[in-house]
Amino acid sequence: MSSASRLSYADASDKLTAATAKATAAQLATVADEILSVAGLLRAQPRLRRALTDPSRRGPERGDLLKSLLSGKVTAAALEVLVTLASGRWSTPNELLDATERLGVEALLRSAGKADKLGEVEDELFRFGQIVSGNPGLAVTLSDPSAAPSRRVKLVEDLLKGKSQPVTLRLAETALEGFGGRGFESSLTRLVELTAEQRDRQVAYVTVAKPLDESEEERLTTKLSDIYGRQVSLKVDVDPSVIGGISVKVGSDFYDGTILRRLNEARQAFAK
Repeated sequence: MSSASRLSYADASDKLTAATAKATAAQLATVADEILSVAGLLRAQPRLRRALTDPSRRGPERGDLLKSLLSGKVTAAALEVLVTLASGRWSTPNELLDATERLGVEALLRSAGKADKLGEVEDELFRFGQIVSGNPGLAVTLSDPSAAPSRRVKLVEDLLKGKSQPVTLRLAETALEGFGGRGFESSLTRLVELTAEQRDRQVAYVTVAKPLDESEEERLTTKLSDIYGRQVSLKVDVDPSVIGGISVKVGSDFYDGTILRRLNEARQAFAK
């Protein structure tokens, strides 16, 4: 995102805070759903995206254009936020789309925070990602943009509805749309990280050959939190193929201390 677009997003985020200061978790979820629905409209209507980012139109004009389309169709809070978005400066039409999606997700996460469910949402999204990556057929179907949208949504609902937080299901559906232009699994990963950020935590992806016990997880969490200077949220993947040891990925940092890695290095050394 360009600096101008980042400032426009920050203005809209501030407006979201002001417009929903007294909102309940359910009311915030409604606002989030409305914002995400408008993101869907922008995705389907390139001409509307271009009109709302046309630099030859003043910000208030662009805001009024969106207001004329949405008045009476969304809540007052959602309308305020969306008009603020449309009134901002955007480098490209796609940046407006990405910002609208991101703001809808932000509202969803705030609703989960109000209900004290952010930790559950984070864990459910991660576990759902593991289920998808562990089933190649499911991963292909959910990642295929040419597959019928209704079928993909139905698959996600069958897996999550009644078994997870409503916010988790809505975020998973957002991932199906390719959140921020990403593929489905990458979208899920990014949504896990945004949920952790909402809790002021950084995600550490850990791969081990067998499950860690509670004391091992606590020690690793403490060590990583000390290294990175903030609370860390562990996401542990058990993969027997690594044989032993541990790998850890935090942001762009990656440490691979698995036995599999050492064996591969030994093979490469012998092959030279």
